[in-house]
Amino acid sequence: MAPLDVAIAGGHGQIALRLGKLLSARGDRVRGLIRNPDHADDLRAAGVEPVVVDLEAADVSQVAGAIVGADAVVFAAGAGPGSGEARKETMDRDGAVKLIEAAKANGIERYLIVSSRGADANAQGDGFAAYLRAKGEADEAVRASGLRWTIVRPGALVNDPGTGRVRTDTGDGSIPRDDVAATLVAVLDEPATAGRTFLLIGGETPIAEAVARVAAS
Repeated sequence: MAPLDVAIAGGHGQIALRLGKLLSARGDRVRGLIRNPDHADDLRAAGVEPVVVDLEAADVSQVAGAIVGADAVVFAAGAGPGSGEARKETMDRDGAVKLIEAAKANGIERYLIVSSRGADANAQGDGFAAYLRAKGEADEAVRASGLRWTIVRPGALVNDPGTGRVRTDTGDGSIPRDDVAATLVAVLDEPATAGRTFLLIGGETPIAEAVARVAAS
């Protein structure tokens, strides 16, 4: 397989750094979009090229300029648990939409988004409900984009060491960020996962096998 060129929005996030390190280690080119230039060295340490662009403040042309030539984009950005409802909308939802438009401007068809278990555009209420609503609205925009998209919906994220085994059908539970990153690599390598939305929690199925099942579903 030829090396990939992957651009990751939210490049300093915990999943993004893990993903970037995995891709870089096998010879892929990886760019991480970051808002804070102080984070650049952390990306370089993971083998990722830092690109400073504020996904909330930048316009589509600026974001498009940051991802020129990429084979695929990954939206792994988020406002974070301490943010208010407004930032969940401007980052978790609108940031994903802006990356869609930037991908289209460059003719980039492959789009992966790290969503959330329970994402629901119709979720009512504040707090966590606002987060699930923003994620659900982002997912709806991705599905309507016309791109070759995959929506990955992890359960509760933990920093335990990865097990290499997951579940992608039903259930509730947590998943190590290591395993989310490894699953994203497998999804990037499997074109038939385009058009799929799936849950991702800890389980007993090896990641490659689980992703193959998603692709065949």
